[in-house]
Amino acid sequence: MPDESILTEQQQRCIPEVSFELIPIRNLVSNQDYQRALSEKHIRDALEEFDVYQLNPVKVSRRDGINYVFDGQHTIEIVAAASGSRDTPVWCMIYDDLKYKEEAHIFADQQKHVKTLLPFETFSAHIEAGDDKQMIIDTTVKSYGLKIAGKREPNAICAIGTLERIYDKYGINVLDTVLRLAVGAWEGETNSLSGSVLMGIAKIIVSYGDDLKEDMFVDHVGKVSVKSIVRTAKERSPGALGYAEAMILAYNNKNKQRLSLRALHGGKFVANDPNDYGD
Repeated sequence: MPDESILTEQQQRCIPEVSFELIPIRNLVSNQDYQRALSEKHIRDALEEFDVYQLNPVKVSRRDGINYVFDGQHTIEIVAAASGSRDTPVWCMIYDDLKYKEEAHIFADQQKHVKTLLPFETFSAHIEAGDDKQMIIDTTVKSYGLKIAGKREPNAICAIGTLERIYDKYGINVLDTVLRLAVGAWEGETNSLSGSVLMGIAKIIVSYGDDLKEDMFVDHVGKVSVKSIVRTAKERSPGALGYAEAMILAYNNKNKQRLSLRALHGGKFVANDPNDYGD
């Protein structure tokens, strides 16, 4: 601990006057009007991946002998649920003699200058930590001569959230097939590796299963530019569904083994219905 007497005035101005204590959750109050409502979903999600090393000190204003939480209300509820007791203590950073309005002001501005991690930065940190999911995704991406990147460039995927959603929702086999079809059709062209295209391909794979012929997809869809796919997608349906429809229209063009568009909507094929193929 440095001797405060030898710190400059500028240095002292950067050191908050606080103390740290372990305080039982039952002795903390966190119902001030300026706070956001508790998110039960956030608490449930955090409990599923509870990690004590992710806990930050709870910021507390000790006013009139009462410990008011002005940052960390979700933290204390997560710890209470994980430990099964409100007698569990949490580390608190205590500010003495703050007024209510000062608490509200600090709460309002606490995220003002916080730089949020970019998806690529988060993914890279998981790789450094050796986390299984990210390592599997990274290995699969590299197996197709691609890489995960923080900016758009040929043979690079920036849609990291999409890769993880496909992996979480459909599994590594579907993700592997998505990448194989995308690379086979467009050879790593930048726009072909967007989140919308990749998720559209995933929807096609899941909707058609073995009825989808990979060689036909590569041949027929690959003949259509990604710009054309994007244009058609925007004319048809929002999001990944529109991209899936656009790619199936390209797949069906001059193809005797055409696929029903209804399958993308969870519907069934109706014989002799010309609209079934989107013609």
